[in-house]
Amino acid sequence: MNFDRKDLSNIQLLDLYKRLLKPRLIEEKMLILLRQGKVSKWFSGIGQEAISVGITAALDQDEYILPMHRNLGVFTGRDIPLHRLFSQWQGKKTGFTKGRDRSFHFGTQEYKIIGMISHLGPQMGVADGIALANKLKKNGKVTAVFTGEGATSEGDFHEALNIAAVWDLPVLFVIENNGYGLSTPTNEQYRCENLADKGIGYGMESHIIDGNNILEVYTKIAELKASLAENPRPVLLEFKTFRMRGHEEASGTKYVPQELMDLWAIKDPISNYREYLLRISVLSEELDEEFKAKIKAEIDEHWAITQAEPDIVADLSEELNDVYEPYDFEEVNHSNEVENIRVVDAITQALKQSMERHPNLVIMGQDIAEYGGAFKITEGFVEQFGKERVRNTPICESAVVSAANGLSINGHKAIVEMQFADFVSTGFNPIVNLLAKQHYRWGEKSDVVVRMPCGGGTQAGPFHSQTNEAWFTKTPGLKVVYPAFPYDTKGLLNTAINDPNPVLFFEHKQLYRSVYQDVPKEYYTIPFGKAALVKGGTDVTVISFGAGVHWALETLSKHPEIKADVIDLRTLQPLDVETIYTSVKKTNKCIILQEDTLFGGISSDISALIMENCFEYLDAPVQRVASIESAIPFVKPLEDQYLPKVRFEQQLLELLNY
Repeated sequence: MNFDRKDLSNIQLLDLYKRLLKPRLIEEKMLILLRQGKVSKWFSGIGQEAISVGITAALDQDEYILPMHRNLGVFTGRDIPLHRLFSQWQGKKTGFTKGRDRSFHFGTQEYKIIGMISHLGPQMGVADGIALANKLKKNGKVTAVFTGEGATSEGDFHEALNIAAVWDLPVLFVIENNGYGLSTPTNEQYRCENLADKGIGYGMESHIIDGNNILEVYTKIAELKASLAENPRPVLLEFKTFRMRGHEEASGTKYVPQELMDLWAIKDPISNYREYLLRISVLSEELDEEFKAKIKAEIDEHWAITQAEPDIVADLSEELNDVYEPYDFEEVNHSNEVENIRVVDAITQALKQSMERHPNLVIMGQDIAEYGGAFKITEGFVEQFGKERVRNTPICESAVVSAANGLSINGHKAIVEMQFADFVSTGFNPIVNLLAKQHYRWGEKSDVVVRMPCGGGTQAGPFHSQTNEAWFTKTPGLKVVYPAFPYDTKGLLNTAINDPNPVLFFEHKQLYRSVYQDVPKEYYTIPFGKAALVKGGTDVTVISFGAGVHWALETLSKHPEIKADVIDLRTLQPLDVETIYTSVKKTNKCIILQEDTLFGGISSDISALIMENCFEYLDAPVQRVASIESAIPFVKPLEDQYLPKVRFEQQLLELLNY
């Protein structure tokens, strides 16, 4: 192995050696503890340390790194106290996730490390968002994100590279090509000779680096870091290396030919570098032993600290309280000056006034810049706020949602517009596995609003008409808002943007330009979890949201003899159960109307809640009305049959006659 020290001093050479030794010696300790049954699982990075160590050493302490589960050298390179790492792996309270996640599935703002989720790919989009925030701040900082050769097959990899290239984001995309994705060799994962060649398709600079040569890694990263500070751009780096142990220890390495193991054992990054330092008389045997003894003593000392910590005792209130970032609702009142506007105008006003109120707010979506979006909601925003904050995106919902999360991590607020709510399916993974779980897992907010133009009645067919709120009301950590009127739309959208938690904000397309209301011209907010009683009565409680509220009111207008409480839920998560229970206890009958298909919809949960908490007040079974169990069709007769508007009238009358 050829080492080129360039202009590195002896002190720097030795520092890199000590940085290499530390993760190796920790791993050797963990493998012993694993065999003793004192550690439950271990993902070994033995043989790959030079990549983590070299990159971390070359970056500033305040530059974000997004590692994977084989990058112990990143964590030790940032000088995290070892007992905190050990406590994390052992599920102790002083770990980074309070026992809620294992291994390196965590982040820490203190050390500017953002850990992975098991789905691998989304972290590359997160790196895009972090880098975008750096670019907006003009701070010259670089972001490094790790992935393995296996994850380069994921769509998120390609989406993230494409976004970074289009936006000239200062990201180092680090591929650790270690030969195997669990047991699948590289020749069964891709056909190009080198993964670095994939950069060509994105117009991206790329390099192939010997991942076992610490000096080549360190000097190349240092060189690129200086270059990216002057000329922000993404760079794709393929590090050739090898995984000397199993994917995790239980899986072993029987699937690897022995001659391959022997070949890479000769290329061990630590023993080779050690021999080089001895050869040039920078390191002596005595100094080497001194380094090792000191690190081993530190490991033993910190392991003892972790072992002395008590096991976690489950605390129900703490678990539930940590699902969301705490948020004290800021009530902003308005003057009496109003104007009669549509739902679509209310959204535009809320976005514009929030952009003025929050200079760190960025809006992203397909065609939202000069074109103004598919529904012209952001028309004129570029002229007022600039293209840096109003950003057209490529068609890659997953990486855009992940990038929004990265913006939040690096001090920004983000809004993502799904051109249609249907398209959120291609961004589903980062919403439910990244945004929703992030605060619970390691205490970091996800300050992201996803706008969801949704709903039928416009003959747009199966891919532009869904109302898919039930996909998200089931997921702890998300807030779901679904207004029906312009006044509520503006106030709730302002609150959604203020709230540091991820919010799915549903906007029914049929209501965009058909519903008018007097709305205050000034900025104001409406709290989440407060339903609106839009009509009062004593005969029956009608519960709905979105377009269903208008269908219910239209139906009731045809039957003036029916005196109904009509509850517009406005927010589905959190849900205002008190308003529901109070009404049901008064009317003794209840019917719930939703546009989504019936099975698994939110009406089922509301019905169950009423049956569990108001059973003795009911004079009839709770009724649910929803769309038929099919995809939503295109032509009007079929769509009218699909939607529940007509069936609602029939079931309402039957309920009243029960």
